[in-house]
Amino acid sequence: MSTESTGVAGVPGVTEEVRDARAYLVRVAEPPAPAVAHLVELLGPVEAATRIRRGADLGPHVGAEVAARRDDDRAAADLAAVRALGGRLLVPEDADWPTEAMAAFAALPGHAEWVAPLALWVRGPAPAADLVGEGRRSVAVVGSRAASGYGQWVARDWSASLVDAGLAVVSGAALGIDGEAHRGALAADGVTVAVLACGIERAYPAAHARLLEAIADRGLVVSEYPVGAVPARHRFLVRNRLIAALATGTLLVESGRRSGAARTAKAARELGRPVLVVPGPVTSALSVGNHALARDGYSTVVGSVRDVLADLAPITDGPDGPDGPDGPGGTMAEPPHPRGPVDGLSAAAVRVHGALRGHAPLGAGVLARESGVAPSAVPAALAELLAAGLVARDGDRGWSRAV
Repeated sequence: MSTESTGVAGVPGVTEEVRDARAYLVRVAEPPAPAVAHLVELLGPVEAATRIRRGADLGPHVGAEVAARRDDDRAAADLAAVRALGGRLLVPEDADWPTEAMAAFAALPGHAEWVAPLALWVRGPAPAADLVGEGRRSVAVVGSRAASGYGQWVARDWSASLVDAGLAVVSGAALGIDGEAHRGALAADGVTVAVLACGIERAYPAAHARLLEAIADRGLVVSEYPVGAVPARHRFLVRNRLIAALATGTLLVESGRRSGAARTAKAARELGRPVLVVPGPVTSALSVGNHALARDGYSTVVGSVRDVLADLAPITDGPDGPDGPDGPGGTMAEPPHPRGPVDGLSAAAVRVHGALRGHAPLGAGVLARESGVAPSAVPAALAELLAAGLVARDGDRGWSRAV
């Protein structure tokens, strides 16, 4: 049979034999499987799968990679299972394959085990090639599972700003930094990609079940492993190379001395991608990995979203685009600062507001004494604060904070 498969994008050209062959190969050969990948390059996926299925002698290297599962032919069942989930098997022959992103693996002759995936199981409406293809920027935002409040804020806030600037956010859906990066992107109505170390139907970790559903609704959930595959330590390490490859650069928010996130950053460096690290307190064990990478010359320290955009070689869309003088990555615009409740108020109003501690009402005389504002100027300051919705009058008892 040589019927063509239209796939999700409706583009003909990929035969069912090709998709079936790659579904078989990606199950029987535990990724990254460099020997099988080389065989596919030489013979094509259909012939490679046919010879492996028949038990042909393909040499010790291929034999070692397929010996344990050669007879575990579940290609048809795997393809049916992923379709039932609303997903698909994305193969290099598809127009939607992220060719540019995967080309980085071909430039690593000293890392023979670092090969591009034979196929990817995906769930979600976002076209993979559009997310990480030519002319489209994306950023991997990664970090420790045991993240600090500081790290969580950076991951969430910066990811929201980065998708506002037109980037897609790639991460691993883990607890801590990864989860906050995905949440920040979704909160800003952006696109985010979760790369898993298990089947795409699994909610791993279980606490992120709803988050993964939200990602699949708008972006992509991606894995090299077929439906039913369980997470394992070695699979997380293999998965990290894909997170690095599917992004224009990697932003490391927090990482300990021994960290999978730091390995992702090193993988990005090996693939020729920029590695950016957020500095943290020198007293924090969660920033030791970041500081070590910066010290060893693996990365560039960034202190703002503006820095990230500049280091990812942004594409200028015009004066008001992400990289024009008025955009967040431009050279003339000041980086945005969060507004506080008293920003823009007079100095007297700021001082009077500062004198109001908690919600206990205070009279004008006490406020003058506590703030150092002249008694004659306190009524005007209170009127200004009242207009801003920052104070409330409690009858004859005085004034208290509303915010």
